[in-house]
Amino acid sequence: MDAMLIETETTPNPATMKFLPGRTVMPGGTRDFASADAAEASPLADALFGLGDVTGVFFGHDFVSVTAAPGTDWTVLKPDVLSVLLDHFSANMPLFREGSADFSVPAEPVLTDDPADADIIAQIQDLIATRIRPAVQGDGGDIAYRGFDKGKVFLSMHGACAGCPSSTATLKNGIEQLLRYYVPEVTEVRAV
Repeated sequence: MDAMLIETETTPNPATMKFLPGRTVMPGGTRDFASADAAEASPLADALFGLGDVTGVFFGHDFVSVTAAPGTDWTVLKPDVLSVLLDHFSANMPLFREGSADFSVPAEPVLTDDPADADIIAQIQDLIATRIRPAVQGDGGDIAYRGFDKGKVFLSMHGACAGCPSSTATLKNGIEQLLRYYVPEVTEVRAV
């Protein structure tokens, strides 16, 4: 059997590291675990939370992002995370326990969209899918559309992006500018 190599990347969030096992993690969708209780749905997330210093786990298409508690030294935690990931993927263990939902993003919108805004919303969702999500996923996180109301776009941040010090700047300087440029009806972007 070939030795498995898991690559690591830093993310814009210093508390989060991205791990790339060189294979598909989630064939479709993404899954965000923000607590040890939520992680019980996945043997892998559960094992990562079991390390003690882990406060978040996020599964993307081909990566796992792990968020550490404040003050955690990644030079100490990283080998433990790699060991858990190697054990899991080498044994081809299931990602989820039987009977648990296998994804959570995108979830239901926070707002009920006005049918009169359908064309605007379609443009916003297309830009999120083609321009914004790939970039955010490249940084170990994800973003989901949550609603549009009177010019305001509501989005939720997941994985490395949740709690990232630069996520507000990303929302305002990157995403908001892009959406306002292509969809003049957009006046503001807010995180929910």
